[in-house]
Amino acid sequence: MDVAYEPPWMDSRRVPKGPRTRRPCNDPRKPITLEGQQANNKAPHHTSRPQAKKAPLLFATHRIHQRNSNPLFPFEPMHHDTSLIDIIAVGLAVAFILGALANKLRLSPLVGYLVAGMVVGPFTPGFVANQDLANQLSELGVMLLMFGVGLHFSLEDLLEVKWIAIPGAIVQIAVATMLGWGLAWTMGWPWLNGLVFGLALSVASTVVLLRALEERRLLETQRGKIAIGWLIVEDLVMVLALVLLPALASALGGDHGSGGGLAIAMAMGWTLLKMAAFVAVMLIVGRRAIPWILARIAATGSRELFTLAVLAIALGVAFGSAMLFGVSFALGAFFAGMLLNESELSHKAANDSLPLRDAFAVLFFVSVGMLFNPSILVEHPWQVLATFLTITVGKSVAAFFIVRAFGHPTGTALTISVSLAQIGEFSFILAGLGVGLAILPETGRDLILAGALLSIIANPFLFSWLDRWQAKHAQEAPQPAEIELPPGPPLPTEGHAIVIGYGRVGSALAPLLRDRGVPVLVIDDNRDHVERAHAAGIPAIRGSAAADKVLAEAHPQRAKIAVLAIPQPLEAGETLSKLRALNPTLTLLARAHSDAEVKYLLEHGADGAVLAERELAHSLTEMILSTPPYRALRQVPPAPSPAG
Repeated sequence: MDVAYEPPWMDSRRVPKGPRTRRPCNDPRKPITLEGQQANNKAPHHTSRPQAKKAPLLFATHRIHQRNSNPLFPFEPMHHDTSLIDIIAVGLAVAFILGALANKLRLSPLVGYLVAGMVVGPFTPGFVANQDLANQLSELGVMLLMFGVGLHFSLEDLLEVKWIAIPGAIVQIAVATMLGWGLAWTMGWPWLNGLVFGLALSVASTVVLLRALEERRLLETQRGKIAIGWLIVEDLVMVLALVLLPALASALGGDHGSGGGLAIAMAMGWTLLKMAAFVAVMLIVGRRAIPWILARIAATGSRELFTLAVLAIALGVAFGSAMLFGVSFALGAFFAGMLLNESELSHKAANDSLPLRDAFAVLFFVSVGMLFNPSILVEHPWQVLATFLTITVGKSVAAFFIVRAFGHPTGTALTISVSLAQIGEFSFILAGLGVGLAILPETGRDLILAGALLSIIANPFLFSWLDRWQAKHAQEAPQPAEIELPPGPPLPTEGHAIVIGYGRVGSALAPLLRDRGVPVLVIDDNRDHVERAHAAGIPAIRGSAAADKVLAEAHPQRAKIAVLAIPQPLEAGETLSKLRALNPTLTLLARAHSDAEVKYLLEHGADGAVLAERELAHSLTEMILSTPPYRALRQVPPAPSPAG
């Protein structure tokens, strides 16, 4: 409610009784009460509460001096514009609840995040978040998502399966794009709309695929490596599409069929030239500057500064690339992550930036869900069904025959097909870009979101069918069609020690046990840690120790001892409980960093917990007392502590 500024020293007796009035400038005879004026300020259709007209900034800080009819408290509370707080607080809270529910139902949390966006969006009753702010937060989420993609980009993974991943992914993208374009053509869309629609249906979700492979212990198998390499190619193609689509839309203008070949070629060539200049600058300057900056910041020992440096590099490169070279935020963030991946500090950068990346990724999915109009399911049911079948059947069948054409067995072909039978984050980014450039109708975006929701929900059921098919095939076939041994030294199965975590502590502990004749098995979810253990001749399993299938592969029922050398007490507590349930006689030791963690780990089944700081203090004390000035004090008992 806007009021004129009243200095706090104004005498309240000069304020007239009753409701205050204000006369319009064009009619001084008609007083309008502020209450009536507030009632006439209708809220926009996309909000759930009235929004008062903003006051001038000069007077915004003085609203506390508005008069109140309550004589005991003559001041009204300060009113804030809380749209940003609303969408972050409510969006994250609803996403947490629905994401946890989806996880409980053994679905991807992405389903919960998208449904959370629908709940706070304009197409459902109740609270409605600010869509403009949601779009800006989603842009930030896109940048951090692409930074994470670049940070985990592995050229080695791609080159290992390049002979099938590169041609297979390109052909599958082409087939899926043509299927999507054909569906768009039946709906009367221009060819460019169909191209964007088909591209959005051709790329699988990294989050969904990696989770499905990890749950089935397929990441280190040949099938898993092909699927990951295939996904890397898809991501690279989509990054290129994000760069070229704006140029293509600009060359074609408002009429998508009127652009000449020369105009299109010039626009695409100019865009590729700018992208090449950006890549050259990043490879020449960024490749040296980014690791150098991070190394200097890490030398300060400040975790806050290091985390801030990582985020500043990610967002700064994305913003600078858009301003200086005209390339998309997504490409800039992707290259920043790629260059940071080459640094020795890449794992620390990934871990430190992970909470913020995850939070904004959730807000990105929430903002995407806000755009989804559920009425599409009723108004265009056949188009929704056709979109769903294109994702789950069309491109999966194409992937199956491509893998079989390269000579791989049916089990591998089915695994790749089911892994790719869904779409996710890149599809949302392409859909948003297409709508923003007016090269994709909003109906197309709704069909993409509906297809994503349905395909992500259906994907676990497809994998369950695949698991049953493989189990039946394994029983019927006396010789497995494809024998896939785990990488590294053979795993011990009896009388061994399980070391969970191969970081600073585990990498020192495991070799000491091995050198003293103790059979050791390492569990770690970090690929580099597992490879280092294999290089040292130590058997290792990649995965989370809290996962049932990972623990089963370590044979805890026949182990003698398990040591949790990971610094995460919550994960350690969950793992301790599962190990104790699997083998009640197993000796369990854990690592802690506080008395509270020691208590927590002991309550969850640990037989002993080592407080690192306390052991360090004891070791330093022994070293001090072994020096000549204090050597005589080693035999003196410690003085009793004074009574509190």
